[in-house]
Amino acid sequence: MISPEKIWSSDQLPTLPAVAVKLLELSKDSDTDIKDVIETIKADPAITAKILKASNSSFFSLRSECKGIERAVPLLGTMVVTSLALSFSLSESAITEGPLKSRFDSYWKQSIVQSAAAELLAAKLGNELQHDSFLIGLLQDIGHLAMLRSIPDELVKVLEQAEEQQRDTAELETEMLGINHAEVGVKMMERWQMSEQFKTAIRHHHDTVEELQALKSDPEFNAIITIATSAAIGDYFCSPNSGLALQRLQDLTTEFFEMPHNDLHGFLESVQARFEEAAQVFQVNMDDIGSPYEIMATANEQLVRLTMKAQVDSTQASARQAVIEEQKVQLETENKQLQSKAVHDPLTKVYNRSFFNEAFEKEIYNCARTATPIGIVFADIDHFKQLNDTYGHQFGDLVLQRVAKVADESTRRSDVFCRYGGEEFVVMVSNPTENGIRELAERIRTLIENEVIEFEGKQVPITASLGAVVGIPTRNTAGLAERLIAEADEAMYESKANGRNQVHVRSIIRKADRELQQLVKRSRFSRWLVTKKIFDIPTISKALLKCPKQGPLVKLGELAIAEKLLTAEEVSQILNLQKENGQRFGEIAIQQKLLTQEQVAYILALQIEPPIALGKTLITLELLESTHTAELVKQYLAETKDSAAPIEERHQEPVKS
Repeated sequence: MISPEKIWSSDQLPTLPAVAVKLLELSKDSDTDIKDVIETIKADPAITAKILKASNSSFFSLRSECKGIERAVPLLGTMVVTSLALSFSLSESAITEGPLKSRFDSYWKQSIVQSAAAELLAAKLGNELQHDSFLIGLLQDIGHLAMLRSIPDELVKVLEQAEEQQRDTAELETEMLGINHAEVGVKMMERWQMSEQFKTAIRHHHDTVEELQALKSDPEFNAIITIATSAAIGDYFCSPNSGLALQRLQDLTTEFFEMPHNDLHGFLESVQARFEEAAQVFQVNMDDIGSPYEIMATANEQLVRLTMKAQVDSTQASARQAVIEEQKVQLETENKQLQSKAVHDPLTKVYNRSFFNEAFEKEIYNCARTATPIGIVFADIDHFKQLNDTYGHQFGDLVLQRVAKVADESTRRSDVFCRYGGEEFVVMVSNPTENGIRELAERIRTLIENEVIEFEGKQVPITASLGAVVGIPTRNTAGLAERLIAEADEAMYESKANGRNQVHVRSIIRKADRELQQLVKRSRFSRWLVTKKIFDIPTISKALLKCPKQGPLVKLGELAIAEKLLTAEEVSQILNLQKENGQRFGEIAIQQKLLTQEQVAYILALQIEPPIALGKTLITLELLESTHTAELVKQYLAETKDSAAPIEERHQEPVKS
């Protein structure tokens, strides 16, 4: 990237002689007297001689010879004379010697080609832009000349890369330098105080066809498409990338000049004849520019190569993409393996202690929010050290693997089974009852005892001692995880102390919490469906396992308001007290006599097991029809809410004091 200031501060930028500047000022005034134009030209004998010579050339084909500037100016017109004066000035700016001579020569040749093409294109549109178009065509790449003079080293690198890669020069200039010759050209037009028509046409002469189409409402649209197409013709005749130029030229002439591809050859021949006449005026040798047909053959070869390269690039890109996709899959697989190793015990393949600790903390937090029970079961293989000493560590590893397998298979999907360390295993039990966690622990104990594990053809008896605990977290969960683990561990050692191969269960649930849990259990939609004999327990249990977890739990206060059990003011009152004492929402509501225990159980049941969610699952499993489900949900809500109200308030809206 370069700083544009490096261009604008250069003392090598092209300048205009005084006569050209004066002619530009006169051309802007419609009331200019032709005598003033003649006198201005005569002030510069060199330009006078060149204009007079040009007027007698085949380029203008005047009927009679002009022997003086006084006759030439009226015949040519003020704008043509001004164009010639500017052109001769630019011709001198483009003449240079040294290592960049070929670059300056190429620039000036292409400028002449573009001016001739612009003149013919303007005539084809049937407008009155012919003479203006000639000059704009000549000036459209003035930014290129300015950059050659001010930042030659940087620009040559861009030009060489554009030729090598067969890319658009303006696009590569923007990419490598941060500015392109069209932008520099517009700035030069502003410095020379040229009209808006000049600036607009130069600004857009490298626009895409789609970008040009969007400019159809611009008052200078004809000038814009004329100069854009003349630029493509200049690239076609003078650029080494004639293939790209031909492709662009065909698109432009078809879209904006309604010129079929077959007619393009004839038009390009006309352009060549015209720029050869202009070359005589400006004394430029165009012999190295081939005929349109010769260039067409080269351009078509380039297009074939570009097409083949695009196909190869596409094939290679597809191959690279396939490799990338394969690497992505491999990395994802490796990542999953690493994640699995991070949370699984390498010997038994069940979850490890690290995973348990994280999952346990999350479950405690969730249970604290919903006032639901959490339980853990500790299992320790009996006499494991003796097994290792007697049969060897390899047999001990086999015992650990087999015990882990049967115990893991005996748990529910909602439970989490882990190897806690050594010969100890732990199960985190979701929403257990005291009887439920006892049954689970006993089932694990029995399966371990009945597992047949042999050493050298002889069965070796394997047993385990288990301890379990169940509790309901309060809102303040600090230290609860440690207490539950300690209680379960002590219960397990109690089993060992009493003879091993047995289960002991402890509960740290408060009496009030236990009673509330019983009420919540009876209030749930699933229990109501079983009570009404709509489903049996095994069927509803399977449906509950299939019931998707909803988003964030609806807050009890919101549910209480929705069920018209509390007002918004009462909910706010409870929340304020909750901030002070840290108790649960339901506890405070009962203490403040805003809700009964039954009503708290009712809204807790709605929170834990939304009846609509379970209803949708039953419909999905094709156990109920949608109409029947809606009727059952409505009946459940009416009956459960009514039974939760105090006797004196049943069958009527709750009355608040």
